[in-house]
Amino acid sequence: ELRNRTPAAVRELVLDNCKAMDGKIEGLTDEFVNLEFLSLISVGLFSVSDLPKLPKLKKLELSENRIFGGLDRLAEELPSLTHLNLSGNNLKDISTLEPLKRLDCLKSLDLFGCEVTNRSDY
Repeated sequence: ELRNRTPAAVRELVLDNCKAMDGKIEGLTDEFVNLEFLSLISVGLFSVSDLPKLPKLKKLELSENRIFGGLDRLAEELPSLTHLNLSGNNLKDISTLEPLKRLDCLKSLDLFGCEVTNRSDY
């Protein structure tokens, strides 16, 4: 709910448990140019490939989804990201995490409950 604000005026957006339709979150567009915090916990995402460009986003909560790859999109669209929570997703291989190396500002990465953390080469 925007409460009579334009998307550009929104700094924080919590859409937890709002179910994704065909891998997309309805209404989440690149008009949210000043968004700094986005929470998409348990929305049913399989991928982040449809996330819009959010140049000022610093914190992204994606826990308890079904994401299994496609993380290269994060490096392309979220250049200011400092905190990323991917706990409880279907991430199995170290190679899936490789694109996150390109997130130059990233300080915190949460992978709790992801299968990749059980690997011997983790």
